[in-house]
Amino acid sequence: MTNPRRQPLGERIRSELEGRIVSGDWPPGHRVPPEHALMEQYSCSRMTVNKALSGMAAAGLIVRRRRAGSFVADPQGERAVMKIQDFASEAAQRGLVYTYDILSRRVETPDQAHAAALGLHPGSSIVRVRSLHRMNGVPSAYEDRIISLAAVPAAQEERFHDAPPGTWLLHNVPWTEAEHVIRARNAGARLAAMLGLKPAAACLVLERRTWHQGALVTVVTITYPADRHRFTGRFSPTSGA
Repeated sequence: MTNPRRQPLGERIRSELEGRIVSGDWPPGHRVPPEHALMEQYSCSRMTVNKALSGMAAAGLIVRRRRAGSFVADPQGERAVMKIQDFASEAAQRGLVYTYDILSRRVETPDQAHAAALGLHPGSSIVRVRSLHRMNGVPSAYEDRIISLAAVPAAQEERFHDAPPGTWLLHNVPWTEAEHVIRARNAGARLAAMLGLKPAAACLVLERRTWHQGALVTVVTITYPADRHRFTGRFSPTSGA
């Protein structure tokens, strides 16, 4: 076992503060001791303390607010409503281990009504992929996605072994427009089992469509356990009411 006294002081400060969070001593919303108090406690410079806190903020463990201080973040952090970010990047930013399972993948041809609802021409083919995402081994979200083969013909042969569909699309297919719809739902028995929830547990659902120059690229429905996620958005006065 490493002697904590032999650790660089900044690492020891971060390790001890993170320990208070992981143990539950500091719950979400708890105010972290201010920098000057930590400087006094550890007999160190402001730079050393600031580096430790910055690392914790980058990992998603705390939220730093100018003039207000630092606070313990919610367990699953915040998700920006209008930002399209893949699960792997989110996990890396928060210092979590991301894994995923492809539950099913098949090529389909929607009927005329479904094609019209998707904005596709009759007879157009799609790839439908269902996935389960995990953070540190804990189910984080269930994804049901369709990809238009007219817009993304390469998806015909892609099996998503190396990257989940959302990540693969972000890296390979440009998009020019997106639409988000957020709603609430209660988990049915099957969904609850996949997400490790009790039947009828509350969930948040994000429905997203993306287009490239007017052509539909993908439609995805992502379901999150409501107690592990929240959506946020920040707007300026010019964004409209």
